[in-house]
Amino acid sequence: MPKTGIPFEFWIMSLNLLNDGGMEMKNVAEQRYYLVREDVLTDAMQKTLEAKRLLESGKVNSIWDAVKQVDLSRSAFYKYRDAVFPFHSIVKERILTMIIQLQDQKGTLAKVLEVITEAHCNILTIHQTIPIQGRANVTLSLDVTSMAMDLHELIKKLNDLEFVESAEVISSGAL
Repeated sequence: MPKTGIPFEFWIMSLNLLNDGGMEMKNVAEQRYYLVREDVLTDAMQKTLEAKRLLESGKVNSIWDAVKQVDLSRSAFYKYRDAVFPFHSIVKERILTMIIQLQDQKGTLAKVLEVITEAHCNILTIHQTIPIQGRANVTLSLDVTSMAMDLHELIKKLNDLEFVESAEVISSGAL
């Protein structure tokens, strides 16, 4: 696989290195990211990234075709596909999904959205369940590119609202 040369291209990895030299992916809530140069990635990681590029560009139609073209086993592809990303893909997608459990009271959703707006988050999607036993779940997808506070501070502000029973991030490309 050709190297990018100097300056190096950077990649993000979220892996847990094990004592036996193996690797495992971490739980989303426990993930830490590392910025590493492309030349220190294993061949399998580099080939996984190339296979992902082929799939995204439409040059191949299936994972099988992609791994065959870059000479990579499917098991190696599946091992690394959700753990190694080009740096630019993490930086450009600052989208998170959160779930908030609210008490069923007039105006609660409006107050939650006000806190999110004050944090300069762009609301992409909203889904609210029908209240059952005095509670409703709200799932929000947010673009946090321009967020004016730390994510933990936003979650704390939401949890501090008297009618919010819980607010938590369930997926993120933002951390």
